[in-house]
Amino acid sequence: MAPAPARTISGEQAAALVRSGMWLDYGAALTQPDVFDKALGARAAELENVKIRSCLTMRPRAVLDADPECRHFHYFSWHFSGYDRKQHDAGRCNYMPLNLGEVPDYYRRFLAPVDIVILKTCPMDSDGYFNFSACNIWLRAIVERARVVIVEVTRGLPYAHGRENGVHVTEVDYIIEGDHAPAAELPNPPPNEIDRAVARRIAAEVEHGACLQIGIGGMPNAVCTLLLESGVRDIGVHTEMLTDGIAELYQAGRITGARKTLDPGLITYTFALGSSALYAAIHRNPDFLCCPVDYTNSPQVIVQNERVISINNTTQVDLQGQAASESDGHRHISGTGGQLQFVRGAYGSPGGKSFICLASTYEKRGQRRSRIVLNLTPGNIVTTPRSDVMYIVTEHGMVNLKGKSVAERALALISIAHADFREELERQAYEHRLIPRGVSF
Repeated sequence: MAPAPARTISGEQAAALVRSGMWLDYGAALTQPDVFDKALGARAAELENVKIRSCLTMRPRAVLDADPECRHFHYFSWHFSGYDRKQHDAGRCNYMPLNLGEVPDYYRRFLAPVDIVILKTCPMDSDGYFNFSACNIWLRAIVERARVVIVEVTRGLPYAHGRENGVHVTEVDYIIEGDHAPAAELPNPPPNEIDRAVARRIAAEVEHGACLQIGIGGMPNAVCTLLLESGVRDIGVHTEMLTDGIAELYQAGRITGARKTLDPGLITYTFALGSSALYAAIHRNPDFLCCPVDYTNSPQVIVQNERVISINNTTQVDLQGQAASESDGHRHISGTGGQLQFVRGAYGSPGGKSFICLASTYEKRGQRRSRIVLNLTPGNIVTTPRSDVMYIVTEHGMVNLKGKSVAERALALISIAHADFREELERQAYEHRLIPRGVSF
């Protein structure tokens, strides 16, 4: 029997489909619904124990505004934005640990079917597809596992070429007319002097024909700025997140993808967040390829490109090389994302290199503190284990920890800590026998 044709309904009619106890899914970033969310928020008093999965929330959620005590809605996130972090601090949002590239498999193997998925999409194209825009990630897996599929169409999203980057009208149960607001933007502040100092060291390691993965944050984006100033050419891109810095390199002619093994000539990514200029660069541009995250982030896929350069931020590193990139003690900040998978993929890539970067210090309660420490802050989550870390970079230097003993690691990391903390770190390292007495390297 042929599926029933999708019906166009209002946001209020769509929200009326929700029952207490259901699991809903809002997708991620640019695909999170707004009209539906507002209508569902208005029903808060009628519902109990409605659970909503999301990722990288870019606009305030009406369901949370309508239910500050979480008596009706419970919000879960695969990766925190600044908004999600504030909601977590207020007890309204809970994190779901992951390796980002594994999430499609979580939906297909480990999670119960989603009761309703509601995704913001581009209007239906001539082939009957609602394009996911610049946010493919695990959306196909959710659609496959959802009992009810609702799309909220909007003209505000860029149309993104890609693989499996849409849902066909025959798979859709209901269509909502969206508000057609422009896509949410992520501010991209200019790099500071510390960002540029770190980026300068990493940019010097990027060869002609290298294949880039750029993480979120000022330092990774600063590398793009430095590469614009260098003579590096024929850069390729196979990344999780597409950033403004990558778009600027592309528009300057530095990215050709000519030497990529996979998707030669194309910029491969799974989601984009940035400015309207980034979205304009993507819109109907066949040079950009938006793919499912189990393709972009799989180490087994990443290693097939040569000279992969993986660049990611961290917030704290201990003297053995453990990188804690997602929490401040028990306060969750962001998420594992794809950091570990790209670190491993870059290591396996012929000529590949992974860089974990951080400023050597930070300010807390008016006091300057070192980000390189003897022990991680209690409760801090290890994002990249010491066995996987390759290069660690601060404004004071760069060290490679592969093949190094604990003693060599401690000494190397102390050498790139801020000068004001090196003596104390060395004393602690000897005191706790990380460095044996009398040894020299």
